[in-house]
Amino acid sequence: MNRIVVLDGFVLNPGDLPWDSLKALGDVTIFDRTPSALVAERLSGYNLVLTNKTKITAELIEQAADLKYIGVLATGYDMIDIEAAKKRGVIVTNVPEYGSMAVCQHAISLLLEITNRVGHHSQAVHEGRWIQSRDWSFWDYPLNELSGQTMGIIGLGRIGVAIAKAAHSLGMKITADQDHSQPMAPEWVEYLPFDDLIAGADVLNLSCPLYSSNAGLINKATIERMRNGVIIINTSRGGLIVDDDLAQALHSGKVAAAGLDVISQEPIRPENPLLGAPNCFITPHIAGSPKASRGRLLAVAVRNLSKFLSGTPINVVNP
Repeated sequence: MNRIVVLDGFVLNPGDLPWDSLKALGDVTIFDRTPSALVAERLSGYNLVLTNKTKITAELIEQAADLKYIGVLATGYDMIDIEAAKKRGVIVTNVPEYGSMAVCQHAISLLLEITNRVGHHSQAVHEGRWIQSRDWSFWDYPLNELSGQTMGIIGLGRIGVAIAKAAHSLGMKITADQDHSQPMAPEWVEYLPFDDLIAGADVLNLSCPLYSSNAGLINKATIERMRNGVIIINTSRGGLIVDDDLAQALHSGKVAAAGLDVISQEPIRPENPLLGAPNCFITPHIAGSPKASRGRLLAVAVRNLSKFLSGTPINVVNP
């Protein structure tokens, strides 16, 4: 009997997608959310687990005697102890591609909101400020033209390449970290050492996975090596940035603005210093959330599980 549990299904499917294809594979229990105190209990008796952000530690893997498979309902899998799973013979899969264009769209939206202040000026119009203006045009923030500026991209995978193409279409020069060059990247991408990359970027975009080796990559020391007035965009993982250091740089003006879809602790905590930082645009981890993207994610996750059950697993992250 295939006993399947979904630990945190709500963000993937708040009710606008059918679970039928998953239910066809076995006896399915779906939880909208699973607090950490209940993870062990909800893993018990299930051999197949699907999870998005619920953390599955080495201890939990060791305790779950029936566990054979963990399907991550996302691209990033830093919430799973991969080595512990491999040691136990538990296969872990992810969904490497489902929302690249949606995340690209969101990253560019954050950047354009920073440079053009569309929301602010629309609100100003609705408040009557254009009606009261003596001129046919007014603005009260400097507007920033991107053409001719440089975007440095850290993480040139599918999403990074999509963002590179979108930014290039706006007339931007694109640079990327030479240690992570990609054959899929366009020929006009210039590869640079990391220090040169961050020093020369007008806009720094983060599209890389989070590992222990790059946690806190954007910190006081690296920010000091950046251009004055740099813009930072992060639609990847919040742990890449030290929140306190970025907040201080926003207050000082060293960083002109930040567009963040991810934060080090999610949901964001009321004491997070970025909430009080100027020119910090924060969205609640929604870049990959359009229905079309979530539908593709679910389809790939079901296919991953189906392939595992047939003995030919795909998208395995701990071979």
